[in-house]
Amino acid sequence: MAGNFYSVRCPDCENEQIVFGKAASTVACAVCGTTLAHSTGGDATFEGEVIETVERRDAGGELADTGT
Repeated sequence: MAGNFYSVRCPDCENEQIVFGKAASTVACAVCGTTLAHSTGGDATFEGEVIETVERRDAGGELADTGT
């Protein structure tokens, strides 16, 4: 499974939440319910600010170094 996980800040309540970069459905903030990401059939589009890449995977599904 290739894909990255991102820490996304909610534009309404400032909550930070981990979101998969290829989300298959709409992702809502766990605190206030504001939409954080929309599915596009590929990479998700984010409504909130992407703070950092939490976990990055290469095309073979192996964990990749995030540089931190």
